[in-house]
Formats: sequence, C-alpha cells, structure tokens
Amino acid sequence: MDIAVLVKASLDVNLVRGDAEGRLLKEAIPLAISEYDRNAVYEAVRLRDALGGKVYILSVLTWGPTQRRMRDFENVVREALALGGDEAHVVVDEAAVEAGPKATAYILSKLVDKLGGVGLVLCGEASMDMMASQVSNYLASYLGYNSVTFVRELSIEGGKVRCKRDLENYIEMVETELPAVISVTGEINKPRLPTLLQIRRAFAKPLKTYSLSDIGVSELPKQTPTKYELVKVSRKNIIIEGASMEEIASKLVDKLIEEGVLRR
Repeated sequence: MDIAVLVKASLDVNLVRGDAEGRLLKEAIPLAISEYDRNAVYEAVRLRDALGGKVYILSVLTWGPTQRRMRDFENVVREALALGGDEAHVVVDEAAVEAGPKATAYILSKLVDKLGGVGLVLCGEASMDMMASQVSNYLASYLGYNSVTFVRELSIEGGKVRCKRDLENYIEMVETELPAVISVTGEINKPRLPTLLQIRRAFAKPLKTYSLSDIGVSELPKQTPTKYELVKVSRKNIIIEGASMEEIASKLVDKLIEEGVLRR
C-alpha cells in the first residue's frame, strides 16, 4: 500500500519578524518543516516497513515569492525524504501562494489523483504557522476518502485502520476502512533526527515539481484574504525612585499590590 504524507514548509515561528507598525514581515521569515509533519513522516515509514509500498512526500509552496523561497522549500522537502520518504512530489506556482486550507487541500487532492494508488494519506494535526487543522478534512472530502483526526496511535489490518484519537476531554477508539486521510498528533511517535548518511541519500531521491496546470488545476476555490498582524505589547514604563533602597522596595511592593501581582 502506498502512503502519501503532507508536509508543509511553514513560516518558522521561532524567527518571526515584524516592523514598528506591527506588520508581519512574511518574506523575511525563513521556512521550516512543521513539527507534526515529522511525526506523520515517521509513522508512514513505520507502516511502509511493516506493510510494503512507497512513502510519497507531497507539498505545496504557499509562501512566496516562489523563486526566493525555493531553497528553503527544497530543504524542507529533503528533510522529509531524509526521515524516510521514498520520493517527493511538490507544487510550486505563484497562483498557490498564500492559498488557504481549502485551496491547498484541493491542489493536494489533484496531486494524489495524479499519483494514483494511494490508500492512506497522513499529515500533522496542524501546521505550526497557521494552526488551522482543516486541510485533512477538506482533502478527504475532495478525494472521497474517510477521515480521522488527532490520532495518537494507529494500526492497519485487513483493509481497515484502527485509531486512538485525542478529543478535548477523553480518548476515543475509531475504526474505518481504507482509503483514508488521517491527521496525527505529536504523541504518536518520537521521530529521530536523520543521520548524515540519510541526509546525503535524500539528495539522490526523486523530487518532482509541478505547476498547477500540470495537475489539471485551472481555478482554485475562493477564499477570504488573511490579514496578519503581530501581537502588540506595550509597557507602562513606571519608574520608581526613592532616597534609599528600603523606600524604593516599599514603593515597588505597593505598586505590585496595586497591579494585582502581589497580595497583602
């Protein structure tokens, strides 16, 4: 059984940059693989080793401009290949830049159709930049596959997949038939960092790039434009002065009590 894994080149939330007006400088933020996508790749490799088949890495470049982003994007995809993926199929097109979850899922559905024979699609529960948790359900709808989300444990037997999934207040056991799209949580496994040899081998693995027209996409689903802003934090800049350290300390305690930080 062939398995596809969705991997997103996300804005690196550890290196967020903005200007003085609080605008997010998206083009200045490097791209990195989403953490949960590593879990998805690692789980796909485990299943492939047990059941046979191939692991396809699928991705759409959604942060532009595409030419400037290609190096970061390829590094993300190659990292997924180093984790054990067999080959990668990616979509790079200016029309796909800043595609929302619905449009991204539509593009990925056409990519899955083009590959053919994919019985299982795995992805992380959310991307680390947008955290929408919507792509997997949209994708399942477009493909006509069953869908299970927030899975922390899974097994496949007899054409069925059995999942343990996290809900807000309890854990649920779910069984569904293949083909299916499954999103996984960080609890499903602990991915190991790829070795130097695995990284070197990743550069020899196939990586095929498509435009939207290559996969038969002429128009994307409509989406509401997204506005990005940084959270603004303003300081009160209170200066405490006194004739002695004891007086300053007393005034500081009074101010902390006034602010609700301390209680008498």
